[in-house]
This record gives sequence, structure tokens and C-alpha cells, in this order.
Amino acid sequence: MLDQEDKTIDVRSPRGAFAMENQSEARISVDPNVHFGTPCVAGTRIPVRDVLELLQAGHSFEAITTDYYPDLDEADVQACVEYAIDTIDAEHVHVTASSS
Repeated sequence: MLDQEDKTIDVRSPRGAFAMENQSEARISVDPNVHFGTPCVAGTRIPVRDVLELLQAGHSFEAITTDYYPDLDEADVQACVEYAIDTIDAEHVHVTASSS
């Protein structure tokens, strides 16, 4: 869904908006005017990928929200993980047998 006022796209998956349960607003947004449309935490310029890379490096949710991105809360970090999972779930991988 495109909000005509701010041109922010409400990112959705087959399971619905990327919002935590009991939250009315999506936590992940794609705005063509922010990082060339890279998925970011809504209301920020923080790319989902950057948060996921910190998790991959072994940082805790608390460390990410305290040491790296104090504007985020742990629900934002969780939304980044859910976004990644939903993106993978939406992919169609076709495996073919090798011809060896």
C-alpha cells in the first residue's frame, strides 16, 4: 500500500504487514526516497540489513538498541528478523539435478 503523502510503502508478506503483534503500524518500510528503497526500520534511515549484520556478528538485541542504534527498541530488531524470514519464505527456489 502506498501512502500518497510520504510515499512510504507498507511492506507486506503473505502473512501480513511486518508489524509486531498488537502493533497497528508496520515497523519496516520501503521508501524510494530513503536509501534508494532499501528496507529500513520505519521512521528511520536504518537499513534492515545493517541490523541483521549486527545480529550475525553476535550482538544481542540489547547491545544493538543500546550501543549501535539507541533510536530502535528490541521490537524493531525483532521486526528486522521477521522481515528476513518472511522474505526468504516468499522466495521460490528451483533445484535441478546436476548432469554429472
